[in-house]
Amino acid sequence: MTDIIVRFFIGGLIVSVFSLISDLLKPKTFAGLFGAAPSVALATLGLTVLKNGKQYAAVEARSMILGAIALLVYAAAVSYVLLRFKLSALPVTIMKVFLWLGVATGLWYVMSS
Repeated sequence: MTDIIVRFFIGGLIVSVFSLISDLLKPKTFAGLFGAAPSVALATLGLTVLKNGKQYAAVEARSMILGAIALLVYAAAVSYVLLRFKLSALPVTIMKVFLWLGVATGLWYVMSS
């Protein structure tokens, strides 16, 4: 329970810092991007280093990077299909989840061997 509370406060602090930085940048649409994702990852990695050590945190960080790459592939594929073929969003996004899982699993397999 203590980890959740610490993660909440660290995440909130980092969200605030990133929001201040993004408020200075143009365009303002970067505010959400800089505010949410990095704060959760940094809070999680900070707690992991304290609790499990640097080696374990390095594995988690690598996994986060691989997941982000898979998410980028997923988002690009969904955007392409939706814009190119004008299909409904729900079936396309559900079908492309398997692409995300495949890319993430493939990257994990390549990096772990």
